[in-house]
Amino acid sequence: MMEKPLAGKIALVAGATRGAGRGIAVQLGAAGATVYVTGRSTGSRRSEMNRPETIEETAALVDEAGGHGIAIAVDHLVADEVRELVERIDAEQGVLDVLVNDIYGAPIEWNKTVWESTLDTGLRTLRLAVDTHAVTSHFALPLMIRKPGALVVEVNDGTTDYNSENYRVSFFYDLAKTAVNRMAFALGHELASYGGTAVAVTPGWLRSEAMLDAYQVTEENWREATKVQPHFAISESPAFVGRAVAALAGDAEVARWNGKSVSSGELAKEYGFTDLDGSRPDSWRYLVEVQDPGKPADVTGYR
Repeated sequence: MMEKPLAGKIALVAGATRGAGRGIAVQLGAAGATVYVTGRSTGSRRSEMNRPETIEETAALVDEAGGHGIAIAVDHLVADEVRELVERIDAEQGVLDVLVNDIYGAPIEWNKTVWESTLDTGLRTLRLAVDTHAVTSHFALPLMIRKPGALVVEVNDGTTDYNSENYRVSFFYDLAKTAVNRMAFALGHELASYGGTAVAVTPGWLRSEAMLDAYQVTEENWREATKVQPHFAISESPAFVGRAVAALAGDAEVARWNGKSVSSGELAKEYGFTDLDGSRPDSWRYLVEVQDPGKPADVTGYR
């Protein structure tokens, strides 16, 4: 029988329709957790991202992995919907051990200054990337702090070190991704006296459904995309960041990460897990040392 270190644990992955959120939900399920998966895309309606993935599919994948998935349609900008979600978790479980804030789903206008950007689009980016996390934490944390050991994971794009030194190709995107890391820092301070932990976790170059579609490949033949973009060789599957979060959730000494910003690659070295292909891609170190300086693609020593 496979070990289930998170058996009996209750998790909420907010923004679990696809990408990192789906990968995290599935790996929490694989570790035995009951996982509430939320998002705006369901079998009957799509979000503004207009993608085919649904929260019901994610819940089914959690079940297949060995956990218990529960899909609930929630717009995390709507306070009443989030409050009702947490009230339902409280009524059904009486506890919430892990909160993963992975909500995003925002349009981006790349390579435009703040004055060139469409203001409504930019502000929508901030609302979906930042406000949603704050709203969800506001309602979920009173349930979580009833007992010590609560874990909040803020999923982001880029570590604090990287984002503080590099412009993220859009004023609004740059601001959003800086804010998410800071939220983990602030929540860490607020949770510490209750025995809770908050950590910002970033995947590397993620092979999300949208990214695979952009390169016209699948998870099975993703290496074909390196013919178009050689640096894609450092990319990682959503399962990799999922295993990172599952490792944190199963760590009795997770408080050592409180308030910090870490990558899936860093956590893989610490906890010993691998990606689906058995490798340990260290995307952010590769980005700084190889891709950003304009060196030829070579993942030797980086995965």
